[in-house]
Amino acid sequence: MLTKISKILTGDLLKILCDMGHGDKLAIVDANYPAFTNGKRVIQLPGVNADEFLKAITDIFPLDHVPEFPVLLMDMEPKDKAAGMADPELWGIFEKIVSESYDGKKTGKIARNDFYKTSQECYAIVQTGESRLYGNIILAKGVVK
Repeated sequence: MLTKISKILTGDLLKILCDMGHGDKLAIVDANYPAFTNGKRVIQLPGVNADEFLKAITDIFPLDHVPEFPVLLMDMEPKDKAAGMADPELWGIFEKIVSESYDGKKTGKIARNDFYKTSQECYAIVQTGESRLYGNIILAKGVVK
């Protein structure tokens, strides 16, 4: 065990986060996400919600300063928008964590199929046990200053 590091961050997971370089991407996905179809490296955290994991890494995972949106959410499907579905609860939670942990950084959104393509390019995918809809987010790693 280590102090000041969340207990949900396993040794394997910490190694992956450490091995990532500037610009590498990390996908944090929900339980329904096709992680093994899209991922080169997949770590499963079935008992952890996506926002819980995101919060656990903010102290140790720097965000990239280059792209306008170093954090991307999976946007809602057009049919969900057309049906009047409200913005997913998790978006507000993700946005609050990102803004508070990364000096006001904003999140962007990309369509589901673009999210899938981007996740295939990610260094790793962390599949959580998240069951809330649209619990998928991608972060671009920055540099340690």
